[in-house]
This record gives sequence, structure tokens and C-alpha cells, in this order.
Amino acid sequence: MAASDHVDPRLKALRDELDQVDGELVGLAARRQQIVAEIGRIKQAGGRQLRDFRREREVLDRVRARASKTGLDPQVAEDLLKRLIDASLTQQEQDRVRAAGRGEGRQALVIGGSGLLGAWLVGFLDSQGFAVSVADPQADAAAPGSFSDWRQAPLDAELIVVSTPPRVSADIIEGLAEQKVPGLVFDVGSIKSPLIPALRQAALSGLNVCSIHPMFGPDTQLLSGRHVLLMDVGCRAAVDQAAALFVDTMADVVEVDLGEHDRLMALVLGLSHALNVAFFTALVRSGIEASQLAGISSTTFKRQLDIARDVAAENPELYHEIQRLNEHGGLARHALTEAVKLLAQASEADDAGAFTELMQQGRFYLEGLKD
Repeated sequence: MAASDHVDPRLKALRDELDQVDGELVGLAARRQQIVAEIGRIKQAGGRQLRDFRREREVLDRVRARASKTGLDPQVAEDLLKRLIDASLTQQEQDRVRAAGRGEGRQALVIGGSGLLGAWLVGFLDSQGFAVSVADPQADAAAPGSFSDWRQAPLDAELIVVSTPPRVSADIIEGLAEQKVPGLVFDVGSIKSPLIPALRQAALSGLNVCSIHPMFGPDTQLLSGRHVLLMDVGCRAAVDQAAALFVDTMADVVEVDLGEHDRLMALVLGLSHALNVAFFTALVRSGIEASQLAGISSTTFKRQLDIARDVAAENPELYHEIQRLNEHGGLARHALTEAVKLLAQASEADDAGAFTELMQQGRFYLEGLKD
């Protein structure tokens, strides 16, 4: 007989009890979701914000205290509650967006809607009640509301989103301006330099146009703590209309100067991407297997390894485009190169003062950040 046929009765009893506890946990989590959903409806009716950080901190502190009394690791309890809180906030946010129905009776067109971000936008607009059409060479032209060519799509839509590569987006925006489409138009590109002439000229021609940059990936569900950048290209009304699309979410909508956007993104995107590409390239060339390093990793290395793995899995063409098309991209790469040189010099010096100075400068620069 197999070893599994001789299970210790005590072990089976404990496993059965564990299964029951797991079921109770799932049931309690579901009940918690129902309660917070009702809280969300009350908040919405009263015009209150969905997220209350002070209340969340009180809940987490209370849970940690209870965990300590029962012998459970307080961090485990806090991590569990954080996951439940995020799930609750996601549900409340989605419920509020659907209930507001800002797109009811309106049409939207997402050009590039078969891409990852384009598909996210299709879902986001659909949740607001928009009747969404998709124009994309990869779209199934036989499917209702799908078009392989944007020129064949309903250009009289109240909202047209351009979610295509920058140079393609510039041509499309020029084409939409020539067509004199009546609705709100915006792009969602991560680089604006190739688009600026087309965007400004389109606004001058009377197109209701602005520019947006969602600072999150297409797998995002909860918009709390996420940034959406808005840029005025010469049509103030378009900025206000675009901002209204996110008013029922918990996203932080931030206006950025169009001409300043790419200089900021050279650091926010370009530098962070370059740093991680350099990091995993150094690992590849080290000749040491990743599994060996992961098996002995420190906390800092593990965090960096997780981020680098995510970056390595991204679209290389998109990441190359972010590096290549940003006219300020050299700023970030030059700063990174110089930083590595300074680190090497400080590390190889007999005097630790230079290394200490780098650490102190970094600490001073970053100390103003909030947790």
C-alpha cells in the first residue's frame, strides 16, 4: 500500500479542521466585502471620499494589537488586512464608476484598443456606460464595434482615445483634425515629443483635444494612489472633460506642462527602466545563475530582483521607444553613467568619505518623500 493509505488519524483530523477554518475565512472575507460595499454606497450618497487613510491606519493598528495577543505575527495580520482593504476599495471604486454612468448614452472609440493599455481603456470606458468601438489592425473586423482601420470607425463618437505608438498617434491626430471630428480626443502616449506639433496644430484647427498619460500598467484594477497626467495642448475645455472621466475614481489627476512632460519622464520612466536593464544585464554577464543568487538573496536584492523581472517581461519595442524617442533621454542615461562612475571611484578609494557623501546626498534628496 502507498504511504498515503496510512495517514495518521490525528493528521487527518487537523487537516479537516484546517479546511473548515479556511472555509470560514473565505466566508468572513466575503461578508466583509458585503459590508464595505454598503459603506461605499452610503459614502457615495453623502458625497464623501471613498478612502479614509486615518480609518485604515486605525483598523491596521487594531488588527496588529489583536494579532499580538493571540500569538499571530502582527505583520502577517496587517498584510492580510491590506489585501482585503485593497480588494474592498477596488470593488467600491468600480461600483461608484458604474453607478455614476458618465458614459450612458454616449459613444467612445479607442484607436489601438487591441493593445494592452488600449484594452484597459476599453474596459474602463465600458464600465462608465460608454458604447465602445475599437479600431485596430489586430481587431476582429467581423466582431460588432470592431474596425481594422480607424477611418472606417464611427468618428462622430463623443470620445476618441488614441492608444498607438507615438509616431502613429501623431498621424492619427492630424487625420482626426482634418476630419473635424466633433468629440473629445486625447492620446495616452508615454512619450510626447513626437506628438507635440500635431497636438498643438490640431488644437489650433479647432479639435477638442488634450493629452493624457496614465502612470500605471494595464493590469491595474485599483486607481487609488495611481497618477493620471493631463496636458493642455491649447484647448482648456478638453482637459476639463478628460479629467471628468476619472472623477469617480481614486486616481490622483495631475496637470503637467506639455513641454515639461518628457523631461520628467526621462527620469521617472527612462532612468528607472535603464537602471533595471543595466541591473539584469550585469547579472546575465556575471555568469552566475539567477536561481543561485535568489536562493541567498538579501531583502534589498530580492526587491530589486522582483522589479527587474517585471521589467524584463515587458514589451522591448515599447521600452526601446521610451529610450529612443524621448529627446531628453540622454539626461537620464548620462546621469546614470556618471553615478556609476562616482560609485566606482568612491568604492575603490581608501577614504570612505566620498562614499559617505554619496549616501548623505541621497538621504537629503529623498528625506522629503512621504511613506
